[in-house]
Amino acid sequence: MSKHDGHDSGDSAPGDERINAHEAASGARGYTIGLGLALVLTAASFWIASTNMVWAPSVPAAIIVLAVAQMGVHLVFFLHVTTGPDNTNNVIALAFGGLIVLLVIGGSVWIMTHLNHNMQMSADAMKMRMP
Repeated sequence: MSKHDGHDSGDSAPGDERINAHEAASGARGYTIGLGLALVLTAASFWIASTNMVWAPSVPAAIIVLAVAQMGVHLVFFLHVTTGPDNTNNVIALAFGGLIVLLVIGGSVWIMTHLNHNMQMSADAMKMRMP
């Protein structure tokens, strides 16, 4: 990174590197690190799911944690979504998308849990009520 672009090499987040024609190797380094992290997290997920060394009830939580970490790696190293001043709109769009996903999932779970209250009585239940 050159000093004339307002960023020095120690002042940028992973994925927020400025790349010019002379710095293609350093840009490739960020992608390579991201690829390595993504492969390690994927392998860890498969290992957690297939081993008996992990307490069975904790496997879903471990896979969820690894999935969130995987999303973070992809957002930072491949999509270059960081909290830098140039990426404010990207972070806001990501937060809005996350809010929509949470609302859809939460609404779906709420509807499914209250589904029995709104269903018509079954034929067996109706026969039991008739004298």
